[in-house]
Amino acid sequence: MLERLAAGATALAQGVASVAGVRTGTEEPPFEVLDRARGLEIRRYAVRLAAETEVPADETASRSEGFSRLARYIFGGNQARARIAMTAPVDQARARAGHRIRFFLPAALKEPPVPADPRVQIVQVPPETCAVLRFSGSTAPQCVADAKARLLAALKDTAWVAEGAPIAWFYDPPWTIPALRRIEVAVPVRRRD
Repeated sequence: MLERLAAGATALAQGVASVAGVRTGTEEPPFEVLDRARGLEIRRYAVRLAAETEVPADETASRSEGFSRLARYIFGGNQARARIAMTAPVDQARARAGHRIRFFLPAALKEPPVPADPRVQIVQVPPETCAVLRFSGSTAPQCVADAKARLLAALKDTAWVAEGAPIAWFYDPPWTIPALRRIEVAVPVRRRD
């Protein structure tokens, strides 16, 4: 009983802290910073496992529905009925008919359980080098699009060139005070020839 009370108190404290943008105990994929230029960070990520889903809807609706599907998976909606720790960021990219939403899985989870929902897939994300721009504020589609444009503009006078379309990474729950949110846009890059 005391363990359940302590776990509940911890969850409550983390929820309250998240309003102010305090992130505690949430695993993020490790990376190496290769360069910093014009407000950007160039990061090298190793192979990662992720749960992902595609949602045929606009950006905001896709994010909401995709997050819900993936949350069901990590909270036991899988064939093993196993709970999986939440990680950050939530990744969003354009897909064939809408948007792809992705949760990176904890690094220690080498064999993720099979999703109960066939719309959720487990994928291996290959190693990649990304240019990343961090910002705070609104997660509205226009604000994210503006940040993506700033990211691509900042790359023009660096030693790096984009190799694909920018994606968005969301680190905080929607109730976090906008000025304290951590949002990033990223694009795969390579060194200029």
